[in-house]
Amino acid sequence: MISKPHIVIFPFMAQGHTIPLLDLSKKLSSRSLKITIITTPSNSSSIRSYTSQYSNIHLREISFPRIHELPHGCENTSQLLSLDQLLLFLRATKKLQAPFEETLEDLSKHQDPPTCVISDSFLGWTNESCRAFGVSRLVFHGMGAFAMAVKKSLSINQNHKCVKSDTEPLDVKGVRLRFEVKKKDLPNSLRQMDSCLSQFFVEAEKSDLGSSGVIVNSFSELEKDHIASLESLYGNGTRAWCVGPLFLHDEMEGERTTQNGQTSLGKWASWLNQHEQENSVIYVAFGSQADLSESQLDELAYGLELSEMDYIWVVRSKSNWEPPSDIVSEGKKGLILKEWVEQKWVLAHRAVGGFLSHCGWNSVLESLSMGVPILAWPMQNEQHLNARFLVEEIKVGVQVPTVSREEGKVVRREVICEAVKELMGGGSGKRAREKAIELGKCAKRAVQVGGSSYKCMDELIHQLNHSE
Repeated sequence: MISKPHIVIFPFMAQGHTIPLLDLSKKLSSRSLKITIITTPSNSSSIRSYTSQYSNIHLREISFPRIHELPHGCENTSQLLSLDQLLLFLRATKKLQAPFEETLEDLSKHQDPPTCVISDSFLGWTNESCRAFGVSRLVFHGMGAFAMAVKKSLSINQNHKCVKSDTEPLDVKGVRLRFEVKKKDLPNSLRQMDSCLSQFFVEAEKSDLGSSGVIVNSFSELEKDHIASLESLYGNGTRAWCVGPLFLHDEMEGERTTQNGQTSLGKWASWLNQHEQENSVIYVAFGSQADLSESQLDELAYGLELSEMDYIWVVRSKSNWEPPSDIVSEGKKGLILKEWVEQKWVLAHRAVGGFLSHCGWNSVLESLSMGVPILAWPMQNEQHLNARFLVEEIKVGVQVPTVSREEGKVVRREVICEAVKELMGGGSGKRAREKAIELGKCAKRAVQVGGSSYKCMDELIHQLNHSE
């Protein structure tokens, strides 16, 4: 009897990177594959709560190195005091190589040694470890195929180094562009090539090229041309496995659990349920990492009120900011929260007709899968590329004007007000909503039996079953 493949999955310790790989673990487990997830002690409880219903998923813990300059017990980017500590955290993850290899060696002694390792692109050193053990490695990026292809092309060809102005168009070799990509659209890891943080990511990109394949959290109907570009940039017949949106696995399985495995919902759910008119509420959230200044938060609060649209706004929980007193006393249009909310549930609600978002890829997929257009306010990483892709290529969103990377520059309330009104009731917003609804249907079909992502998952599992 031929044993089923045994897949080792090693996520990077950040929510936006971990959760899609846990969703992938569920998908593979439901197809009778054995999954071992490698993580660190303080991350294991949340992972267990997310995967506890799946008997084929197992956890192996490895110790996170103690770094004096990091907060005590810090094993996840959500525990960093500021993004200034990110480089220290990334460097610390390199010290996981020895315990990772000890785990591979231990697993290899059993009757079902690892068939392959799927690890995060930030853990580029795992490729070297896998080669040493004769195990293939598939790499996972927490971004879409378009942003991946742009980053890979520029990392290989270095064309952006020849451009002095932030507004000068770039020659992105090997990528089919439907709009001009400019230096200002790039993540800081490419814009600031001399920084230590950039050097870390360049090193990870180099390790990436030796991978056996790429797991892409997207679907072909959304990014078909860019998937082909990505594969050509990797070369050597490397396959990009387009198996997303991964979070829709829960939707297909009928799961309705929250982050902690609970089914109860907060006051935000009751507030939304009071809104019977479709597309009448705009949802506002910028993820767990983005920091807005207090003056910018004030302007956003006033801008939302000025728009006269109902809104539900989740402010980063670590923020000490409080809404202006006149918003609290006079504002009747919105609900401002600092608690965790079930974002997928919010976006799926009939009353929600728009999403003011930082354009992180997980949020993009959740919004589009629910047919909700995006008001793009990119902050960092590849989010500016995502915003351009959403607004100018697939036309499912509207850009907040005057958003700048210039430190200290504030987007004024009048600009925010007009952008919100355009998304929720203007001509551009209406066209974006129609396109988003169309893509939402495509996303759901993609993961169903016979869909593009389902077929791709079948092909991936077939390859894993027949790998030596």
